[in-house]
Amino acid sequence: MAHRPTYIPQSKNEFLVKTEMVEFKYHSGFSVAQKQKSIDELHDSIQEKYGFDSILEVSSKSKKELGVALSAFNLMITDKTTKETYSVECAFQSSKVFENGGAYTDLLKMTSKQAKRDERLRNSGKLIGFEFHNTEWKLNPLTAFYDWLYINALNQNVQFHNELMKYQTFTDIEFNPKKSINCQAYSIAMFVALAKRNLLGNIRNPNDFLEFYKRFQVSNAYQLNENLILF
Repeated sequence: MAHRPTYIPQSKNEFLVKTEMVEFKYHSGFSVAQKQKSIDELHDSIQEKYGFDSILEVSSKSKKELGVALSAFNLMITDKTTKETYSVECAFQSSKVFENGGAYTDLLKMTSKQAKRDERLRNSGKLIGFEFHNTEWKLNPLTAFYDWLYINALNQNVQFHNELMKYQTFTDIEFNPKKSINCQAYSIAMFVALAKRNLLGNIRNPNDFLEFYKRFQVSNAYQLNENLILF
């Protein structure tokens, strides 16, 4: 058995997203077929526990085209000044600033896989922040820069919005809170919550966006079940 988070957008109350850990049968292996078996098990457990019928897996392993398209490796963002287009993954990796280097903006011209695997990201010392379009971001609030980047990219891709609003909760089978910090499924749930609250007008300016982390309480995978063995 394994545990993974599911992210539930909130249209009311003091949270934008509620994160719930779900136990399910995990199928080991790296093939798409094995991953999709695990996704089915996870979604069955979510449906049984919460009664949700509309669950979207957001990853390259998703059975739904929307879920694959919304992977950070595939979701594109366009620079309105230069008209350059690149993936959310490339934008995120290229924005990392380390003790001994960065931001490595040349990663914007690479594929998502190349950008994520660039050796400089592992050989430049401790991550100390982010820099994107001459704007500096601190590491805290946790996930804020990634959320801002992903949500603004998604906001540009209006072709996905109507279908996305039909889903009640979001998962990412590849995300493990013990190994990663940022999760595209969480960012999507936050986008949906902001859309339902008519707050998308406040997402572009970084300072306005950071106010969300003061205005609303944060529920994420790191605050849940600290003694839980996650794998």
